[in-house]
Amino acid sequence: MAVIHRTVLKPTKLELLTAWLPSRPWYSGGTGNPEPTKAGGFRLDDPEGEAGIEFMVVTDASGTHPVAYLVPLTYRGAPLDGAEHALVGTRDRGLFATLRTHRPESSRASG
Repeated sequence: MAVIHRTVLKPTKLELLTAWLPSRPWYSGGTGNPEPTKAGGFRLDDPEGEAGIEFMVVTDASGTHPVAYLVPLTYRGAPLDGAEHALVGTRDRGLFATLRTHRPESSRASG
């Protein structure tokens, strides 16, 4: 069972995604800054307790029409060697958010 801590981390996940989304080749937002809002999501437990795993559904209304994205993220206390290309950002307390598809937890949590 996951432990959910009642704390505020900076930058927020949405702030990280605002900076990160335009760098993705599949981003289809407007020409200005993204305006992501959380539309839903869920978390998974890492059986090893090494990472937080979360899927966020975000809606970006910066373009002509709103676009929804499913963003799989993991959180760790240290960067993962060889996954610099997948780094979404770093939060205070040394939490590193990366795309889940580039993480070793991906195979354990999926199967």
